[in-house]
Amino acid sequence: MRPSPVVATVDFDQEGVQHGFLQLPYSHDGSAWGSIMTPITVAKSGDGPTALITGGNHGDEYEGPISLFKLAAEIQASDINGRVIIVPAMNYPAFRAGTRTSPIDKGNMNRSFPGDPEGTVTDKIADYFQRELLPMADYVLDLHSGGKTLDFVPFAAVHELEDKEQQARCEAAMLAFGAPYSMIMLEMDAVGMYDTAAEDMGKVFVSTELGGGGSVTARSVRIADRGLRNFLAHAGILKADVIQSPTMHLDMPDPDCFILSVNAGLVEFCVDLGESVKEGDVIARIYDCERIGGWAYEYPAKRDGILATRHFPGLINTGDCIAVVAVPVD
Repeated sequence: MRPSPVVATVDFDQEGVQHGFLQLPYSHDGSAWGSIMTPITVAKSGDGPTALITGGNHGDEYEGPISLFKLAAEIQASDINGRVIIVPAMNYPAFRAGTRTSPIDKGNMNRSFPGDPEGTVTDKIADYFQRELLPMADYVLDLHSGGKTLDFVPFAAVHELEDKEQQARCEAAMLAFGAPYSMIMLEMDAVGMYDTAAEDMGKVFVSTELGGGGSVTARSVRIADRGLRNFLAHAGILKADVIQSPTMHLDMPDPDCFILSVNAGLVEFCVDLGESVKEGDVIARIYDCERIGGWAYEYPAKRDGILATRHFPGLINTGDCIAVVAVPVD
């Protein structure tokens, strides 16, 4: 396979803290010999494990980039034993555009793995992570939130894995992160995910959903700040103690957790995030915007649980995810 066209301006084996770029040549109308310059920080001290920490996998999710730009400015080699690789905006074109997918090729970074060094811009970035960055890492943390279209109760998450020993290590790191909720997450479609690429390599992988709506709150950033430091402390890289925080354990055991819209219109939520629901409770109503005088279409919960996810904009389309009901577990 062709070598990656991405070139790092940092030396991953050099002691100390370096700030630089992942440079990807990109010729376009505005710059014939231009490049996409994705910021990266590498901090290394000693022979401890390596953590790869990313945000901006989707470009309209901001807790990760905020916390990681801050961490990159604050981290000192003397504070760590090992190596921390920080990429605050993984899909940098999408991050700069404020969109979920890349404005260049419409690539969804989290559905583009293992990537292709001869493919689109998004494919090339994914390929670099697949073949260069992920193999260096022992621990991987990918900070997400709901972007412009979803909102979540703030949770850290892992997936059900065939290797139960690996899953146990992932769960331990998830609990150390210390989000208000901790989720065993079911993906509607896991093909091409960064998560899957990391897990298939045997890495300790944790993801998050820390809010949504295409913005942040002071609380959601505090959760991200504390959580990523806890993650690094748990990995034995950051010379600090894990700050213990209470968390509610949630599960998504089957597709009945998802409520999808079969019509379009104006959405009214009858339950707020974090509230308990019973099977049959009305989660949301959708009103036909083009006709007046008719009844709204009601969407009930398919199981008992709590409302963990909701559609964010006031208008909704057929096929959109209205809500996710997760199940609290002991």
